[in-house]
Amino acid sequence: MTQLFDRHRTLLERALHAIKTREFWTPFPEIPSGKFYGETARADGEAGFAGLLGKPFDLPGHPEDRRAGNETSPWGQNLDLSYPAAEVDTLAAASKAAFEAWAETSVETRIGVLLEALSRLNKISFLLGHATVHTTGQAFAMAFQAGGPHAQDRGLEAVAAAYAELTSTAQSAVWEKPQGKHAPIIIEKRWEIVPRGIALTIGCNTFPTWNGYPGLFASLATGNTVIIKPHPKAILPLAITVKLLREILAEEGLPADAVLLAADELETPITKELVQHPDVQLIDYTGSSEFGGWIRQNAGDALLFTEETGVNSVVITGTDEFDAMCANLAFSVSLYSGQMCTSPQNIYVPKGGIETDQGHKSFDEVIGGISAEIDSLLADLKQASGVCGTIVNPATMDRIQAARGAGRVLRESGETGIGQSATPLIVAVDPSDQMHQQECFGPIVFAVASETAEEAVRQASCLAREKGAITAALYATDQELIGQASKAFARAGVNLSVNLTGNIFVNQSAAFSDFHVTGANPAGNASLTDTAFVAPRFRRVMIRWPKTA
Repeated sequence: MTQLFDRHRTLLERALHAIKTREFWTPFPEIPSGKFYGETARADGEAGFAGLLGKPFDLPGHPEDRRAGNETSPWGQNLDLSYPAAEVDTLAAASKAAFEAWAETSVETRIGVLLEALSRLNKISFLLGHATVHTTGQAFAMAFQAGGPHAQDRGLEAVAAAYAELTSTAQSAVWEKPQGKHAPIIIEKRWEIVPRGIALTIGCNTFPTWNGYPGLFASLATGNTVIIKPHPKAILPLAITVKLLREILAEEGLPADAVLLAADELETPITKELVQHPDVQLIDYTGSSEFGGWIRQNAGDALLFTEETGVNSVVITGTDEFDAMCANLAFSVSLYSGQMCTSPQNIYVPKGGIETDQGHKSFDEVIGGISAEIDSLLADLKQASGVCGTIVNPATMDRIQAARGAGRVLRESGETGIGQSATPLIVAVDPSDQMHQQECFGPIVFAVASETAEEAVRQASCLAREKGAITAALYATDQELIGQASKAFARAGVNLSVNLTGNIFVNQSAAFSDFHVTGANPAGNASLTDTAFVAPRFRRVMIRWPKTA
């Protein structure tokens, strides 16, 4: 039963090395090219996606009382898909029935199954890319990366971290305690890995696989069965994942119901019922703090891992590369129309301006430089659509309208002309304004004039500590200020990027190197992927007995 583990042993060893060294490494190419995926991969992915549309999505052997699904592509295409759906009690019973066999499967067998799944998922990255495009509204290049290789990286990272923890201590030992003149006490000991039970993965609309895979693969690796509850607008990428996992489990003679899909529709949600089910012992959740708070109050004894609402900030106090800084930030705030948990929202600049390689720049000139770079980046509508994608939730358009009234509009939001779209809106606000102190998800940027550079750091770091933040960025030439800011943001529990220019952006989080979310502020209690993310998903239980001659 360890054939798959042996097949992928080198992959696992390299992943284990990468999570220790934190160097760049990936086994899954992020470039959608036939050079890496085969000359027919692009056409195969398009045909595979087209072949799914307008048909019931098939999950052989999956519990089914009815069909559910009402996804519509943010690009305007009706997917006309339906998925097997079942009552919550039915899903819980099926998951519970599969638990014993999956939990008793050896660590090597489980890990082998998951490594095989990730390898096969990588081969269908073009299919996953198209599924992500038409459920999240991302443009294809981003959807391919985030829905495919980058999500697979995060899944592999979770599997490696789980394996490292599962094998960090001996599974058996002979314990011998000297007794002086008397014979020593000799005890044989064995430790059983005991998973917690049924895990629930609650998917999000914007990054269904990237955010869903870490919890899914961490729970499966540690012997828990998993019910995946996708966002009703983004079922397909996770349904494809569930189908592939179930196929491999069946091939290996393991219970396919170790992985189940909980499909529903916006009008008839089942998430709350799943959260409150007494058999659910683990929950991975990505979404708003409002619903995260409800989960905390209603999840009973279930262990909860979250990524929630946060307010990400940029502090600009000086730069030696003004144009490069502005171009970098222009792309950061435009990418996927700000619909990323890592996107910058607030830009703090001293009201007296900053010193740059181009001389002194006033507050308005700094924000004007960023605005001009946004205009240049998005001047070509096709390119603009490729950068911005579409708006996935109509409520985002309402937030844009509300933000216009928060202060002085420095850049008006426009459209790309393809799908429902919105380019970044920039509004100058007073530091006392309340709106910028809450997450305004979408292409909304608040420019805040602070009294001094030090005050800008204080305001941004305090907001991160109080409201939560996943990313922060600083542009500065004063090394003492950089040191002070580093400490302030570290105490606020937010990852800080300093003086980013070129083709690296504050939005990006690299698997095997970056810990995504710290778990140290209200933006989430989990970190992808540290020991604390995998270790609580199981316990070690000892059996011991006197050794006989």
